[in-house]
Amino acid sequence: MSEDISRLPPQVQQRLLRLQQLQQSLQGVMSQKQQLEMQLTEVEQASSELEKLDENAVIYKSIGALLVKSEKDKVTTDLTERKELLKMRVEVLAKQDERLRTQVKDLQEKLQQDLRPVSGSV
Repeated sequence: MSEDISRLPPQVQQRLLRLQQLQQSLQGVMSQKQQLEMQLTEVEQASSELEKLDENAVIYKSIGALLVKSEKDKVTTDLTERKELLKMRVEVLAKQDERLRTQVKDLQEKLQQDLRPVSGSV
């Protein structure tokens, strides 16, 4: 298989390499986005549960391996800020995902055009 690739013109080899790089980048972005979406869901669930509690309820906030007593208002503010940050990061990754998908599609189309004459003569 590597012999077949080495017979391709350098431009086509470069496009194939670029396609692999773009696909790897896309996988990374998709993975990061999925992780952030899971975190966002957790924050939204925590906020929802926090809303149900009485103002005087005893609340503990996780800080690393510790649980620390905290005030409801402070925890609510922290969760709201975290939620906004996560939403922003998910939006950025969604845009990167879209851009990478477009680049992959365009490059695949160029490669198909490049390889048509080669596959037709074999």
